[in-house]
Amino acid sequence: MTKLVVSSIPKSMVWLSILAFFRFLNETVFNVSLPDIATQFGIAPSVANWVNTGFILTFAIGTAVYGKLSDLYGVKKLLLFGLFMYGTGSLIGLLFHSYYPGVLTARFVQGAGVSAVPALIMVIVARCIEPIHQGKAFGMIGSMVAFGEGIGPVIGGSITGYLHWSFLFILPMMTLLTIPFFIQTLPDEPATTVKIDFVGASLLSVGVMTFTLFTTLYHPVFISISVICFIGFILRIRHVEHPFIEPSLFGRKTFIIGVLTGSILLGTVAGYVSMVPYMMKDVHHMSTSLIGVGILFPGTVSVVLFGFIGGVLVDKRGNLFAMLTGLCMIGVSFLSVSLYLDEAPWLISAAMILTFSGLSFVKTVISASVAGALHSEETGSGMGLLNFACSLAEAIGVAIVGGLLTQPWLTSPFLPTITNVAAFLYSNLILIFIATIAIGGLVFLVVFSRIQDPSKKSFIEK
Repeated sequence: MTKLVVSSIPKSMVWLSILAFFRFLNETVFNVSLPDIATQFGIAPSVANWVNTGFILTFAIGTAVYGKLSDLYGVKKLLLFGLFMYGTGSLIGLLFHSYYPGVLTARFVQGAGVSAVPALIMVIVARCIEPIHQGKAFGMIGSMVAFGEGIGPVIGGSITGYLHWSFLFILPMMTLLTIPFFIQTLPDEPATTVKIDFVGASLLSVGVMTFTLFTTLYHPVFISISVICFIGFILRIRHVEHPFIEPSLFGRKTFIIGVLTGSILLGTVAGYVSMVPYMMKDVHHMSTSLIGVGILFPGTVSVVLFGFIGGVLVDKRGNLFAMLTGLCMIGVSFLSVSLYLDEAPWLISAAMILTFSGLSFVKTVISASVAGALHSEETGSGMGLLNFACSLAEAIGVAIVGGLLTQPWLTSPFLPTITNVAAFLYSNLILIFIATIAIGGLVFLVVFSRIQDPSKKSFIEK
């Protein structure tokens, strides 16, 4: 395959960092605006949350598909196609912002387009950046990713509060400025004869989509279709020559436990974060801009610092200690909010710092543990499956929480410390989050506590 080394290293890193920034910005920028969208269209949170759920779903599926297609069509064609689709989705959202199905379609298209970025950006760095500059490129891209995640709620809250949430669709169009650079720089790679299991990809996609619909609408038709598709997918990957996901990965106990527990933990926190804007509006009557700046921003920014601390903690004290620390931080955060939800808003802001900081620890441990459970030749497909599963879990977590926010059985008073009627629903729901986090964390700790040293060969199951 043709390899081209980019001549302008600083310029190439800037363009790649812009793509990484907008990819993660677009995942968080709409979160704080969901209550406003629900109010404008007169829809329930379970429906409004699909603005984020739809984006994350197509993003997760697209990431896996683009990774498979990169060897078939080449990085350049796929990246340009993804960027054009990303821009098209943004234009659809801007033009049809007064029509909810149009908004939903726009978010689906955006997710399908921008999913090309993480799937291909690392390949671009490896192929087009000189080896002596690759470390700098990865570091710069990582910083922009963290910055995008952190600044998203601030931008989303400010634009929604002072203008209108529909203007958020303008932001991703800035990525179109990168197209001339990549057209000029990336090589035209020859087509290959690599076979792609499109049937398996379709079965998995439909199965995930219908399962997520069931978690919101609770209709038996959706779960029936989902089960049929998942069974068909399992049968497919066991017999096809080039499966969409390697079935051998499912035979590794530690790998599967790491993926499942990681999905449970990340999905739960994603659902909680999606609930916060509704909670702050209903209980404390805060404006959208203030929620973004005062409540979510401190927590998302803390990820930058604690992500580094988490990596150091894993190296020095091990995965189990770092995981336990992260779980305790999330647990304390959830419990304090559940007990004192109707107290001062600054308490929620401080708790969000604990939540996101603990999450950064959990993410680091999950990645390190899953990577340690794989042989070197399985690392690419295994880590790809982990990212795919966790992204899907985040989408499902947001959808489930949206559905739970409409359930009347959660509005009964339970904790004696809560006196505000509007806070009953959210306080009770957080107790469910605590139980879910405890179960997922306990399973991880029990399974991985039997493994003495992830760096040893014995860690990998034969």
